[in-house]
Amino acid sequence: MLPANGQDFIASKQVSDDTPRAVVSAATPRWRAQVMAFYPHDVWAFSEGLELYQGKLIESTGIPGYSSVRRIRLETGLVTQAIQMGPQDFGEGLAVAGDRLVQLTYKQQKAFVYDLDSFKQVGQFTYTGEGWGLCFNGKSFVMSNGSNELTLRDPNTFAVLSTVPVTVDGQPQKQLNELECVGDLVYANVFGTNSIVEIGRDGIVSKIIDLNDLLSPHEHGCLGLDVKGAHAAAVLNGIAHDPADGSFLVTGKLWPKIFRVKFVPP
Repeated sequence: MLPANGQDFIASKQVSDDTPRAVVSAATPRWRAQVMAFYPHDVWAFSEGLELYQGKLIESTGIPGYSSVRRIRLETGLVTQAIQMGPQDFGEGLAVAGDRLVQLTYKQQKAFVYDLDSFKQVGQFTYTGEGWGLCFNGKSFVMSNGSNELTLRDPNTFAVLSTVPVTVDGQPQKQLNELECVGDLVYANVFGTNSIVEIGRDGIVSKIIDLNDLLSPHEHGCLGLDVKGAHAAAVLNGIAHDPADGSFLVTGKLWPKIFRVKFVPP
C-alpha cells in the first residue's frame, strides 16, 4: 500500500475521460510499435525515467515515500541494486552521462547526481520550475517540464544553454514527459496519451508513434490494485533505447510489464 501522501498525489493526477489518448495531428506521419518481447516489471514502480546501460535497466520511480533509483535485471525484473530517496522526494526523469547518473525531482527544483556504479550521491544541481523528463545527447542534457519546451543544459553546471519549442503541425505540443536521446533525435512520452513523439533538433515532431493495447484489458483492470485513482494515473511512461538492435524498451507507471518494441510504419 502506498503512503497517504502518495495516494493523495495519485488521486489528484487524474487523466480525465475527455483527454485525448493519442497526439492529434492531421499531417505528421503516424507509426506503431511492433512488440518483440516483454519482461516483468514491478507493479508498484511509479515509473518516471528509464535507461539501459550495459544490458541492465536503471529506473527512477516517483511518489513521496516510494521514490527510488534502481538497477534491474531486464529478463527477470529482479532489482539488483537500489537506493530509497527521502520521504519528501519525488523522483522524476534520469539520464546517464559518463560515470554519472542524474535524476530530476518533480517540484523540489533539484537534481541529484549519483556515481553510476555505486549509486552514491556525489553532487546536486538546482533549476527553476518542475522536473519531468531528462536525457543526455552526448553534449548536453535535454530536460522537459510538462510544457511544449525542451531545455538544453550544460553537462557540468546544469545551466540553461537554450530552449527549443516543440510543435506538431505548427502547433505547440504540451505535456512532454519522459525523454530518450538517440543521436540528434529526442523521443518523448506525452503525458496522458499512448503516444511517443519523435522530435528533431528544430523541435518539429517528425513522427508520432502510437502504442495502443500493449496491456490486456485484464492487466489494465489490475493496475495499482486497491490504490484509489491508480488506474487513471497508470499511464505510458518510460523509454530506453537499445543501440544493439535499435529497439526500444517501454513501460508505464504501475505497469506489470516492460515491452521491447520497434517503431515501424503502419
